[in-house]
Amino acid sequence: MPTEIVSALGVAPGSVVLDCTAGRGGHAAMLAADAGPTGTAVLCDLDPANLDFATERVRATGVGRILPLAGSFARAPRDLIRAGLAADAVLADLGVASTQIDTPDRGFSFLADGPLDMRMDPTGPVSAGDLVATANAAELTRIIREFGEEPLARRIAEKIVRMRTDSPILTTAELAGLVREAYGSRAASSRNHPATRTFQALRIAVNDELGALDGLLRQIGEAAKAMAEGRSTWLVPGARVAFLTFHSLEDRRVKQAFAQLVRDGLGRTPARTPEIPTETEIATNPRSRSAKLRVVTVGDPTERP
Repeated sequence: MPTEIVSALGVAPGSVVLDCTAGRGGHAAMLAADAGPTGTAVLCDLDPANLDFATERVRATGVGRILPLAGSFARAPRDLIRAGLAADAVLADLGVASTQIDTPDRGFSFLADGPLDMRMDPTGPVSAGDLVATANAAELTRIIREFGEEPLARRIAEKIVRMRTDSPILTTAELAGLVREAYGSRAASSRNHPATRTFQALRIAVNDELGALDGLLRQIGEAAKAMAEGRSTWLVPGARVAFLTFHSLEDRRVKQAFAQLVRDGLGRTPARTPEIPTETEIATNPRSRSAKLRVVTVGDPTERP
């Protein structure tokens, strides 16, 4: 939803823009171009290769300054403060980068066989394969149920534990086939691939996605309170913050956090309901079909120093 994002954030020349999930730099380049030669683009990503690619793509826009940050976006507010910066606009696109999904060696997709990895940061300590090999049935059930909202979580977890006693589960195809078997006859009537929720759950657990999201939302709330008390923080008064979510676990958290800001008189949202992609966009980019864009303005822009 690039057009909607650019419109919602309304980046002015000279702005400081934080892209929490730079990916390949598509959104970041558009926002950096609006910030212009007097602006600053702060790019954050867990994937070092994507961050390097995004940095070069944004550099071509002619933006005045680029600050790349490798690692979790939950640390971005601290890094902004250390750099003496405060963001005018923040974007967090919580989708998985296409390069990660489409590269079988990264192990994110059940549509092509590859090692059971799923780490956005390839140097991360725990892969999906590690979880599948070592977590007990209770822990696997919790992960698949909580992060995948999978009703057959226990059945899938118990089948994983049984199967790995005979042979290690090393590839995406092996895990996807195992989940399909756990579904049994229900697999034929499942709207999505039976492994969809299990793969989502393992990816979220491996990359601590919800922990990072909760951390960023908490810091947005803390910044809003600091503004109300007249203290400087990592956001400027009137900063616009946009989250693009792709499943209910993410969207629920963002919706609740934004609603709390509004109730506390610390933020304003343009609409109670999120923006969703048009039929045209879904036709050209099917992965966007579940996207929801929520935006909040944090603090009062008249209070800017």
